[in-house]
Amino acid sequence: MFGKIKYISENLAYVENLGKDAGTTDLMNVNVIFEAPDQRILGEITEINKDEIKIRFLGEYIGDRYVNGVIRKPLLSSTIRVINDEELGELTGNESSNSFILGMSALYKNYKVCPNINEIFSNHFAIFGNSGSGKSCGVARIVQNLFSNPNILSYNANIFVFDAYGEYKNAFGSINRINPNYSYKFITTNPIDPEDFLLEIPVNLLNLDDFSLLLQASSHSQLPIIERTLRLAKIFCQESAESIKYKNHLIAKALLAILFSNQTTARKKNEVFQVIEVCHTADFNFDAQIAGLGYTRTFSECFEIDSNGYFGESVLITDYILKHIEDSFEEMKEPTEYNFSLLDFSNALEFTMISEGFQNNSDMYDAAMILKVRLGTILNTKVGNYFVNKGYITLDKYISSLVVKNGKKAQIININLEDIDDTYAKVIVKIMSRLFFEFSKNLKNRATIPFHIFLEEAHRYVQNDNDTYLIGYNIFDRIAKEGRKYGTLLGIISQRPVEMSDTVVSQVSNFLIFKMTHPKDIKYIEEMLPNISSDVIEKQKTLQPGSCVGFGSAFKIPMIIKLELPNPLPYSSNCNVAGCWNVKKDNVN
Repeated sequence: MFGKIKYISENLAYVENLGKDAGTTDLMNVNVIFEAPDQRILGEITEINKDEIKIRFLGEYIGDRYVNGVIRKPLLSSTIRVINDEELGELTGNESSNSFILGMSALYKNYKVCPNINEIFSNHFAIFGNSGSGKSCGVARIVQNLFSNPNILSYNANIFVFDAYGEYKNAFGSINRINPNYSYKFITTNPIDPEDFLLEIPVNLLNLDDFSLLLQASSHSQLPIIERTLRLAKIFCQESAESIKYKNHLIAKALLAILFSNQTTARKKNEVFQVIEVCHTADFNFDAQIAGLGYTRTFSECFEIDSNGYFGESVLITDYILKHIEDSFEEMKEPTEYNFSLLDFSNALEFTMISEGFQNNSDMYDAAMILKVRLGTILNTKVGNYFVNKGYITLDKYISSLVVKNGKKAQIININLEDIDDTYAKVIVKIMSRLFFEFSKNLKNRATIPFHIFLEEAHRYVQNDNDTYLIGYNIFDRIAKEGRKYGTLLGIISQRPVEMSDTVVSQVSNFLIFKMTHPKDIKYIEEMLPNISSDVIEKQKTLQPGSCVGFGSAFKIPMIIKLELPNPLPYSSNCNVAGCWNVKKDNVN
């Protein structure tokens, strides 16, 4: 079958073809060994001609261990043979407490591909493929296989699946049948079943960056407004005597600035009433009683304009306002423990607008008004329901609440976002990913509680946004670069890798590529992954649904892997158009 090596060119050996019959074509893509004293070089048959077989070098066996890459080429006198079972087992792996069954080798019958769990899940991984190529079924099968492994009890797993279409509830909902110690939790924007949990994010855990993303800030001038608003929201939520005095102080300063402006009296009155309408307290409201010498006036009565065009009670109202200005409040400290709602944040934004005198700065006023309108939209839609205030909660307690269901640890937390549009879905995923990352970074013992963030339809979230320009970083870029050492790990699943962040893709260590045909996506993968060969690219173009090319640090060599259908299946099948169209003749008039 294999004759002598005719010659070696770069990474290829050209070998005499002694098998002239058609059966030789069965050797296509088969792995062979170039054997010589103290040398075993692994190769793969890439082309078979009538007189010649072309074999590409892959790596070398050193003892019983396979090492990628070839430093020294095989001798021209080497014997060439098909790889044996022992050598093949070193490539595909074996079931153990440190590995799991990924699928079956598409080339070698009855051989399971069993990568090391750490080598896949201690690094970021990606699953790419066209719609209908088997990505969702592949994800479901991989997770089911992980928890079906009889050699390991993955009780402390924390797999967060951000589900764009609600596909995985059926696939993971019965995970406790595999082992009663396992539990599955379904968090959704639209609870239907009794065991569904509404998605809730405590507002007090949001920081400046989170509010900037939520309010879709687009310029640096808006960041100080949000920062000031966040500070006031923390102070005002205390409802202490000091907090009330501080509110009065801010209102008084705003009113005083209006009264001493160069505007007409009627214009001053209009602006004063606008301030009181949006920012009022027990001391500053239209019906507040203001005592003079032997008489009282309401706040609104003090601003009646007399026949000379002035406020009739200008002295009374000025003295009243000045009594509430206290310079000691200028540096009032923020509390360390606080809880407030989005409505409280909205009220704080109103105070920010009056306290900073934005009425006299059209650019700042416009920037603040854009934020105000966006915040109002959130408050008046269902998006506002996902950001809650249920009292002060620490990050640790919030994370604990996510992974517990009815007092039991959940290993798979499925977060369904199908009920909201992409803009807010992206914000929610970014905020929650930041919270996971922040929790991991603050652990006393680093990387002892790993979080795996599976991003279905990742091209919706992991994009080249302007986050870095605006707030200094993109959370997915940061996790991609730093998350591995803290145990926050990404699993990106997408049909359009070309739309994703280059930084994130460049940090991925393992890939499962299902069939892809779009030339832009194929070119992107070739350019972004310098270790991918043209042979791997060609292989994935002809894959059957449910089969993928696996390569990266967890795979000794690129492998075509056939994954079994998950049981149960995710909700990812195509629409049955024929069934929907078909009507029985008896029902047609």
